[in-house]
Amino acid sequence: MYLIVGLGNPEPEYSNTRHNMGFDVINQLAKKYEIDLSRTKFNGIYGSGIIEEQKVILLKPQTFMNLSGQAIKPFMDFYKIPVENVLVIYDDMDVEVGCIKIRKKGGPRNT
Repeated sequence: MYLIVGLGNPEPEYSNTRHNMGFDVINQLAKKYEIDLSRTKFNGIYGSGIIEEQKVILLKPQTFMNLSGQAIKPFMDFYKIPVENVLVIYDDMDVEVGCIKIRKKGGPRNT
């Protein structure tokens, strides 16, 4: 099982901004793979389904971005998801619009 997390802020003023692109990616994945994002648990909105023959949970933490771990960690613990099966999607002001950066480990300052 994989946990795919899109980071953002739940306040309406962040809707449709680059800061909430993690939420936007989760919404697009949910739409493409017909995953219902209507459940709530552990300070997050989530849904589960299958992507490329793998069971996944799509999660949008409903905390401020800096506190997203308060939603992510309980999901990992409850569903026994190892850290290597967690994908976190967020904006990075150091990356040009339209480009992506993929990193196996490390924080935003590690490349």
